[in-house]
Amino acid sequence: MSDSSCPDCKRPTEVVFDHSAGDTVCSECGLVLESHSIDETSEWRIFANESADNDPVRVGGPSNPLLVNAGLSTVISNPNGSSSDFFTSSLGRWQNRGANPDRSLIQSFKTIATMSDRLGLVATIKDRANEIYKKVEDQKPLRGRNQDAILAACLYIACRQEDKPRTVKEICSVVNGASKKEIGRAKEYIVKQLEVEMGQSMEMGTIHGGDFLRRFCSHLGMSNQTVKAAQEAVHKSEELDIRRSPISIAAAVIYMITQLSDDKKLLKDISVATGVAEGTIRNSYKDLHPHASKLVPTWFARAEDLKILCSP
Repeated sequence: MSDSSCPDCKRPTEVVFDHSAGDTVCSECGLVLESHSIDETSEWRIFANESADNDPVRVGGPSNPLLVNAGLSTVISNPNGSSSDFFTSSLGRWQNRGANPDRSLIQSFKTIATMSDRLGLVATIKDRANEIYKKVEDQKPLRGRNQDAILAACLYIACRQEDKPRTVKEICSVVNGASKKEIGRAKEYIVKQLEVEMGQSMEMGTIHGGDFLRRFCSHLGMSNQTVKAAQEAVHKSEELDIRRSPISIAAAVIYMITQLSDDKKLLKDISVATGVAEGTIRNSYKDLHPHASKLVPTWFARAEDLKILCSP
């Protein structure tokens, strides 16, 4: 059920979708708001005649335009559901050899989906990463390259393009067997290959400190007021000529703002939450400290309160 507006009731009401008829019906007056809708979700079927040892409930996978077979495949087994004779037949041996041309792609897409779930990424980022990998794989075979690094780099680029960037260290934390350096090299390789294909520079989106700040603050358990002050400070820092990475600036701003709050955070805790080395945070803080009066919002701390800030 979902909320909608019924033209007959003249007021917002709940509507019910009738899957058997494909109709969207008003729950108040019974008016059919939309008819013959196509249900594109997976189809559930019950095979009651099969063996009780097997799960009688099956579901067809959703179609995927990136696959040659669009995600559809057929598996032939005995009528009783057993598989004893299946692998001994010539047809079974042919299927078992993996004749499906999408086999490697499906496995790669599963790996990307697993990494996306671990990072809590939305489906649009996962789909974009799948598209990037498919383009690179179609253009040039990836044999001999670190597959985990390639997939991680595709996910990193997808996050950048969808304006939901993640640090290389965050990506590296959900990858098995790929270092930050390997992911960085894979990213450069993918960008180069895609630029050759498109014949133009590849847009990846600009990284800002604010893109990471709220997530870092959440890891540190900061209050809403402190997070708001840190966000304003990071936004103002973009007006200054601070030649530091956005991630380092975000970490330094958090260190500065938490010093002025009741809930102070240790430098080592900020380093763990942001993935930035303590020495890098100190150096970035040293660059930001002279501009503290411009960065810290006046509603959060007065000019005389800034005197308690640690010297760089």
